[in-house]
Amino acid sequence: MASPATEAEIQADAICTICLEYLTEPVTITCGHNFCRACITQCCEEWEKGRRPELTCPQCREPFQKGEFKPNTQLNNIVQKIKQLGRHPGKEPVTDLCGRHEERLKLFCEEDGEAICLVCEKSRAHRSHTVVPIEEAAQDYKTNGCLLHLMPLQEKLQAALDPLREELEQALALKSKEEKKPSEWQRKVKEKRAVITSEFNRLHTWLKEEEQGLLQTLAEEERETLQRLQENVSKLSQQSSSLQQLIAEIEKKCQQRDAELLKEPGAVSTELKNVYKICLDMKEMLQRFWVDVTLDPDTAHPKLLLSEDWKHVRHGDKRQDLPDTPERFDYYPCVLGAERFTDRRRYWEVEVGDNIGAVGVCRESVSRKGWVALIPRNGYWVVWLLDGKYEAWTSPLNTLPVSVRPSRVGIFLDYDAGEVSFYNVTDGSHLFTFTDTFSGTLRPYFYTGYNAGETVPPSTDQPQASSRGV
Repeated sequence: MASPATEAEIQADAICTICLEYLTEPVTITCGHNFCRACITQCCEEWEKGRRPELTCPQCREPFQKGEFKPNTQLNNIVQKIKQLGRHPGKEPVTDLCGRHEERLKLFCEEDGEAICLVCEKSRAHRSHTVVPIEEAAQDYKTNGCLLHLMPLQEKLQAALDPLREELEQALALKSKEEKKPSEWQRKVKEKRAVITSEFNRLHTWLKEEEQGLLQTLAEEERETLQRLQENVSKLSQQSSSLQQLIAEIEKKCQQRDAELLKEPGAVSTELKNVYKICLDMKEMLQRFWVDVTLDPDTAHPKLLLSEDWKHVRHGDKRQDLPDTPERFDYYPCVLGAERFTDRRRYWEVEVGDNIGAVGVCRESVSRKGWVALIPRNGYWVVWLLDGKYEAWTSPLNTLPVSVRPSRVGIFLDYDAGEVSFYNVTDGSHLFTFTDTFSGTLRPYFYTGYNAGETVPPSTDQPQASSRGV
């Protein structure tokens, strides 16, 4: 039968063979030996730096790989318990010793009530005191309950008890204070919750009122807009009906003989007055789509002179020194409006005076360089004054019947419907309407014509314009 392990053997198993101290964070390598994690890690680092020829166990020299070690939790618990017993590595277990002479405490001084060693007994402090072996003092305490010899020790315990009681009172007071904190915090949270709820209720009320106000305003705008649109439809219906009636009557009169027409000279003039009134209603409607057009100087031909407010243009005598950019026209004396249109309806008017070149719209993507026919398939929808005649630039040209020469031309663009209409603002008459399908960006187009004496490069599709400008 194997003999029980001694305390020294158990203590030796808890010591690291590298640092010769108790194991700290013990780990086990592949051979089964245990080392401090820091110690075995340092061995691995020395091997990596070339200070060790190979990585072997410091105890049995068995090779192992870096990182091949596992924590030994159970051994760590044993080491901690050994440390709690006050055992030191490399020393025998220590019994109770005298703090002054490091001798065994074998005697008990009855006067002082403490254990002493043989050296203390011979000292002046205990020489005249009654001293008995410590075993006898312990036996007397067990059998007779004699506390007389332990009175000094009792006083020491009592002295240690008072601070503990005071500390207990402080702990209880702190506990009571901490117990009150949850209810106090809950009260503060309740108050904060009430404030948040109140603020959001106020915001909800305000938002609801704002919503109702906006919806009411929108409803009013909807009602007014629908009413105005209905009035427009009614006016247009009345205008169409009047025009149809007038056309029918004029066609009827065209079939009459001259003698019959002379019998009622005032009939046609009365109807013409009605047409003029209808045209005034049309202008009033067009004003709702009014846009203030300005000129884009970056597109102007070098001979064109623009006013400071970019509202007027005229043809100059000399070519200006301007950069020849891709945006600038270099053949026709043209300039584009700065505004760009991609949807909806727009209306603007152009003061043309007695002579004009051309006005209308064009695609923004048209070429600004060299000659091009200004017709719809090339991205131009314009009306011209050429040799005293007004023409819509279609293919072929469409001569317009104009009874009163316009000093101002109105241009109405209905992008979505694909229409560009021209009006003689002077007498309120309709000049012409282009119908097409629009895509991309459209811009107002202005052509001033050439000065007197200038020649236009010849072309079968290009009119020989000689107007003095807008």
